[in-house]
Amino acid sequence: MFVSVAKILESVFTAVVYSALLCGCCYKLLGVLQSCGYGGKRFLKWANKKNNLIFTRHVLLALLCAFAYSVIALCFSFAGEWAAVIGAAIYAVMFSLYIWADNRVALRVPVAATPRFKRLYGVLAVIVLIVVYFATTLLNYADYVYSLRYPDYWGAQIFDKLRYCPLAIIPLLCIPFVLLANIVSKIYEVPHNKSFVKKARAKLSASKITVIGITGSYGKTSAKNVLAAILKEKFRVLATPRSHNTPMGLALSINGNNLSDYDIFIAEMGARNIGDIAELCEICPPDYSVITGICPQHLESFGSIENIVKAKAEILAYTKNEAVIAADCYSLFDGYSCKKSRCGEITEAECSPAGCVFAVDLDGEKVTLKTRLLGRHNAENIALAAALAHKLGMSAEEIVRAVEKLDFVEHRLQLIKSGGVNILDDGYNSNVKGAAAALEVLQTFEGRKIVVTPGIVELGVLEESENKLLGARLAGLDLVILVGETLVLPVKQGYIEAGGDAEKLLLKPTLDAAQEALKGYIAAGDTVLFLNDLPDAY
Repeated sequence: MFVSVAKILESVFTAVVYSALLCGCCYKLLGVLQSCGYGGKRFLKWANKKNNLIFTRHVLLALLCAFAYSVIALCFSFAGEWAAVIGAAIYAVMFSLYIWADNRVALRVPVAATPRFKRLYGVLAVIVLIVVYFATTLLNYADYVYSLRYPDYWGAQIFDKLRYCPLAIIPLLCIPFVLLANIVSKIYEVPHNKSFVKKARAKLSASKITVIGITGSYGKTSAKNVLAAILKEKFRVLATPRSHNTPMGLALSINGNNLSDYDIFIAEMGARNIGDIAELCEICPPDYSVITGICPQHLESFGSIENIVKAKAEILAYTKNEAVIAADCYSLFDGYSCKKSRCGEITEAECSPAGCVFAVDLDGEKVTLKTRLLGRHNAENIALAAALAHKLGMSAEEIVRAVEKLDFVEHRLQLIKSGGVNILDDGYNSNVKGAAAALEVLQTFEGRKIVVTPGIVELGVLEESENKLLGARLAGLDLVILVGETLVLPVKQGYIEAGGDAEKLLLKPTLDAAQEALKGYIAAGDTVLFLNDLPDAY
């Protein structure tokens, strides 16, 4: 009885320590799953992406654990059956090293320790603990049976020393563990989220707040921030934070605020599939809507430009008063029944490193606007926002004053000056139009011009051709640093084919390595454009 209790305690202790450390190894995987919107298919797509080394890392971890365990356990064979427990200590060492190495590479979007994330982590911990406990118990039982039947056989003695070695293969199950935990947690999360969204829908419906919905292939967050800043000159404005453009993102903004404290709610609406915008509009039907533009962003999930237009047009069916649509894509929505205005056109534009001065037409009145934001594309976003602000009752003077106060949006062509060097941080997920606009802004600066980029993602069948075109646009710059392995080859090919100087092209595996290369090159007067950053789920 004493031996049985001792073995149970040994199994429990081993399972608890092993499971806790293995869950630590899965932390970044849960972060990627979170960035995938807790979608198992997107997570698997990321895991199976070409050049994703996650499986290789898990195989290497398993092999190292097996080898190190065997060596340690055999070296301590004089300790009898305790050699297996002593050898198991190597798992703590190996897992700790893995966690340390994993933490050196930060997620582009840090893990948000939301209640859902914590619940998911708890479910993962329980699943791993159960599996490891049963594995250790079975191994101890097998050792007991083996030694009882063959007490003098050398194989039984070796198995006794190495009985925990099979635990080395469990790291290979990290991705299945995460997926299983996600499936199990949805038993609670799905009805909970539906209830939360239903509450938000009812709360918004009962309020008198004016709702503005913003969608488009690109520029949604920038246009939202610009519009919110302009409207705040006259109104009390609530806007969804950062890029919260999913049903839960909208519901969090609605349920987390007292709507009676605001006059206007600006809801950013994102989509990766047809029907996504309609689902968001069911939660908060817009009184006014904005479509910022159309390009092949997220073509990987939509399949075609026609599907992108169809998806974005869903907002028009729910718009109660009027839709403000960017001039360059207005004709794409001719067949949709909704009061629409063609906006966002600018004239007499002068863009420089100091900002932009341009003219807009506000219902027949020509108004000159001045902003410190960089690039013609930002001026067009401002013109789009100004048009809607005017329709909502703001005067030209109020709009002019608000535009002059606009500040840079983080990671969206944000100008940072450091040690005499101009840094253009356009690190948020880029698109073909945004990339062209950023390079146009770069050309307005004096001195040497440098670009650091991994290429443009989520373009589906156009990914290779568009990245070759991006490479061609980079030819002639003083230095080009391509980061990563996913898309740099077509960018490099386009650069070389366009006559780019191969000696001015560097390939670096990580952003940290690229920044290290810059340290020995940049000098005062240079301008560095950080163009795009690969999402963690890519």
